[in-house]
Amino acid sequence: MSRKSLLITGCSSGIGYDAAKLMQARGWRVFAACRRDEDCARLREEGFESPLIDYERPETFEAALAEVLDATGGTLDAVFHNGAYAIPGPLEDVPAEAMRAIFAANFLGWHDLNNRILPVMRRQGHGRVVLNSSVLGFVGTKWRGAYVATKFALEGWADVLRLEMAPENIQVVLIEPGPIESDFRKNAVKAFERWIDWEASPRAEDYRARLLDRLYKGSSGRMTLPARAVSEVLFTALDSPSPRARYRVTTPTHAMAVAKRLLPPGVMDWLLSKA
Repeated sequence: MSRKSLLITGCSSGIGYDAAKLMQARGWRVFAACRRDEDCARLREEGFESPLIDYERPETFEAALAEVLDATGGTLDAVFHNGAYAIPGPLEDVPAEAMRAIFAANFLGWHDLNNRILPVMRRQGHGRVVLNSSVLGFVGTKWRGAYVATKFALEGWADVLRLEMAPENIQVVLIEPGPIESDFRKNAVKAFERWIDWEASPRAEDYRARLLDRLYKGSSGRMTLPARAVSEVLFTALDSPSPRARYRVTTPTHAMAVAKRLLPPGVMDWLLSKA
């Protein structure tokens, strides 16, 4: 019996890399995509099939999907959309061009690639679409507005897609991690330095007082979990005959879900203002 096939994006490090290793170890045929040629080459040396997929470059989608389908004989059992970045800073400091770029990487590229995969799943009569969202997909916090906007969009998109694909035997699943060990903050620093002119901001004193320290030094990370915590949930979401619509990972994610359900908006705003 042939192995089930799984395409994972954003596999150069962090969640994607760990998920690729775990799923391959558990018997799946994993296509571990990266957005840079050198990372794809490294993963191939480690024994993975690694197509080039960059969500900000739709021209990479056709060749990558053709590579996968050629290898499997035209089938793809599942896809794990993963790989996103943040542009830290108050929303009023985020240029429109930056917002367009982050939506291309975190949402629009996912939509485009997924629409190319759905005909394959429909034709074979089954499929599973798993999306790596975030606690910030249902709770907004200050200074993270650009990232929050993309994840809120992803959550609504997934809810609709789940309803639309149910008659096709294609399940749509969201994973909502909180703090996870990865290069996320390092990549956020790069995006911040590219896009945010903080010295010209009306909040320049806020940056000097605390925002720059928070960005460059990070937090204590006491509730941060390793990437394996997400990988295990991915395996559950793919292995279950009836997966849940949402899987929440880390204590902060579970706590925020309860708080949002129970607390009045004013109290929730007060709580989030302290974050």
